[in-house]
Amino acid sequence: MVDNSDHDQFGVAFWGLTEEQIALLRPHGQVLATEAGQVLFQQGDPTCDFYVVLDGSVELVEPTAGTPRSLGLRHVREIVGELNLLNEEATYLTAVVQQPGSVLSISAEELRSLIRHEPGFSDVLLRAFLLLRSHLIGIGAGLKIVGSRYDVDTRRLLEFASRNRLPHDWLDVETDTVVEGLLQHFGLVPNDTPVVIWKGTDILRNPTNAALGQLLGLGDELVPDEPCDLVVIGAGPAGLAAAVYGASEGLQTVVLEAVATGGQAGMASRIENYLGFPAGLSGIELASRAMIQATKFGARISLSREVVGLRQAAGTYVVTLADGEEVVASTVILAMGARYRRLDVPGEAELERSNIYYAATEVEALECQGKDIAVVGGGNSAGQAALFLAERAHQVFLLVRGGSLDEGMSRYLVDRIGQTSNIEVLTGTEICELQGKDAVDAIIVERAGLGERRRLPIQALFIFIGADAPTTWLEGIVALDPDGFILTGLDVKAAAAWESRTRAPHLFETSLPGVFAVGDVRSGAIRRAASAVGEGSMAVRLCHLYLAELRGPSVA
Repeated sequence: MVDNSDHDQFGVAFWGLTEEQIALLRPHGQVLATEAGQVLFQQGDPTCDFYVVLDGSVELVEPTAGTPRSLGLRHVREIVGELNLLNEEATYLTAVVQQPGSVLSISAEELRSLIRHEPGFSDVLLRAFLLLRSHLIGIGAGLKIVGSRYDVDTRRLLEFASRNRLPHDWLDVETDTVVEGLLQHFGLVPNDTPVVIWKGTDILRNPTNAALGQLLGLGDELVPDEPCDLVVIGAGPAGLAAAVYGASEGLQTVVLEAVATGGQAGMASRIENYLGFPAGLSGIELASRAMIQATKFGARISLSREVVGLRQAAGTYVVTLADGEEVVASTVILAMGARYRRLDVPGEAELERSNIYYAATEVEALECQGKDIAVVGGGNSAGQAALFLAERAHQVFLLVRGGSLDEGMSRYLVDRIGQTSNIEVLTGTEICELQGKDAVDAIIVERAGLGERRRLPIQALFIFIGADAPTTWLEGIVALDPDGFILTGLDVKAAAAWESRTRAPHLFETSLPGVFAVGDVRSGAIRRAASAVGEGSMAVRLCHLYLAELRGPSVA
């Protein structure tokens, strides 16, 4: 196998362990002799062991249709493993012994038990695994998604991979010169795309998100006939906080998420005003850390699980999924977040599946290299996106309907935008038309009240103009406000289910006792990641109070 420029970029410090740390690990594993060419684990394995190289070296490689790609070497006292050891995903790497010697082998289950009891080592390991995951994403290791930029299913798969922080590479049939030969190798033609290539040999033709998630081991399998204490619907900041606090406080906790962990915050390129992270962190990193934390405490997180129904049954709540499965729980926390709004202007419907985006992640940023783009919105999400995309784009037009950025954006973002030379802010401005044949190539904007119109040639459009409630499936089940957001607390005191109760609804309790709503989906919520985390953690305390009612004397 060939060594190449994709070897480790972070240095020994991130992968290496001290002798003291290795001594801590030794009682939890076994020392194994290794031989040159021996495979420790392969891409796609549903589980693998964690290794520390004691003697010799181990090469990390990625299987391909041709010569395997070398991703780096691990030497003496360096770890061999990836984030899947903590979140139980499939393995994204293949590890092959290059120089014979010995390794310390620890099972994934034993490793997870160890980090629960050794927080210091847990921090070291998590940092290394997150850095490696970022490295794999950055170099395009892992899944290969082959499809056209204009194809809606290609974009769906890319969004699913990006939002779930899955190592992947995108090969665009419109521009990538290697695609034709790759498709011929597998006996495919462009019309067969999108396809996902896995393990270098396996082909999935236009898989659903659920099928791809199942292949990669995203989330736990459910046990429908096993009641739990708490089911959390949604895995944004509010839902993940509820999962962490629920599981850590002894509640049997299941989390159901339709798309990916992180919610809208998970699509933020960088959050710089979150307490405890002065240098900022990406929404995906925040979600990844929270998911691992929740899993560490025993929460069961299932992704690609769309919820379509909720009903009462024999003192419990039954949550129905789109595939017909059901989860039974004593309490429910609704944390579905909100969905970004569309512009509703001429040309949007025809061009929406092209280069119009509602998130600004690394995938979208790569598409903006050297281009002129527009970002629409006056809130923090729009500001964060504009700054992030300005690092790659030639010119960013930030279109704001209000008269000033200060009306809806944090001061630190306003200041940074003002200091960024390739961001032009257009206040009091709205888009009135999108132009283009197969993709947006220009927008027509108008100054409010003046009738002045201007044509802006662009190659990508990002929309962050507010959110709608994803609560259609809850109509007639819980009380909603006129905009579809869930009413809670004293706003539902007059609901029929509360007429016979001797207490008022708790702060985040809905019109159904024992069902709580937190985060952006709640009517009157403050749409910030920190407030969502606070609401999710507080709701768990209220779940305990409700469970005490079910299991003991009534709580007034």
